[in-house]
Amino acid sequence: MSSKRSNSGLIRAIEAIVRAVEERGEPLLHSSEQPLPQKREVIAIVRGLQEVIYPGYFGDQVLYREYLHGHLGDRLYGLARALEQEVRKALSSSCRLPGGTTQPAGQGDAARVVRSFFEQLPTVMELISGDVVAAYEGDPAATCFEEVILAYPGLKAVFTYRIAHLLAQLGVPLIPRIMTEFAHNETGIDIHPGASIGREFFIDHGTGVVIGETTVIGDRVKLYQGVTLGALSIPRGERGEMLRGVKRHPTLEDDVVVYAGATILGGQTVVGRGSVIGGNVWLTTSVPPYSRVTLSRDQLAYEITNRSGQGAH
Repeated sequence: MSSKRSNSGLIRAIEAIVRAVEERGEPLLHSSEQPLPQKREVIAIVRGLQEVIYPGYFGDQVLYREYLHGHLGDRLYGLARALEQEVRKALSSSCRLPGGTTQPAGQGDAARVVRSFFEQLPTVMELISGDVVAAYEGDPAATCFEEVILAYPGLKAVFTYRIAHLLAQLGVPLIPRIMTEFAHNETGIDIHPGASIGREFFIDHGTGVVIGETTVIGDRVKLYQGVTLGALSIPRGERGEMLRGVKRHPTLEDDVVVYAGATILGGQTVVGRGSVIGGNVWLTTSVPPYSRVTLSRDQLAYEITNRSGQGAH
């Protein structure tokens, strides 16, 4: 008897949950004949591209140079078909495209987008190669390229960003953000696919780095852990609505170094080329090229312990 009462109580609870979902509708309920891109498939595509861009580093199969052409060709063809399926779903969604615009459901040619993606992939591969070299040359603890490619979270996050950024440039919604959030989850590094990042980019250590959507980063820039390149405030229109697609995040010119814990905010903030931003600096105004921005000594609270164990300020 008690078992029947327990089951009937569970059934009532389930019915209440179903009614709540039906009544609430959006945003929790996606009701459409066209399914959304699947995270599992998108992540599998990222991993597959990792295997072909770094052949021999990832995957279970041993690669021999004489068979490389056929192996990579087959793998890339399969990835193209899988990506086309997910892009078709994304283009049929009502999500905003990069820049804040919207696209009517069912518009867009997934095959054309994927073809353009693969045509431009060699350029992205060249950028990734430069990132690998920058990581190796930028970290005296690095012992070889293999270590950098297999073990450095900063490189993994930047690799995923490069792929996602190309898709965002081609007008694909949803998928780029799924990709970079996958990397964020695995590395602790949050790079928005809309950001613009130049050549030979290196994030050392990496945990806690945040790079916002409209950030512009030049060539040969190096960031350390805990750096935030964020928005100073959220711009709004005359009626108080949130403005999307406007520049909210800073610009870092070529050869800038930003040390751990620094926060740089604002769409009008420009860090001039060759500048060094010290650890834990909070910066909301532009600085000219070759600046050195650090915390002054009188902003630091410190204690020196003498040999008797008593503290002296």
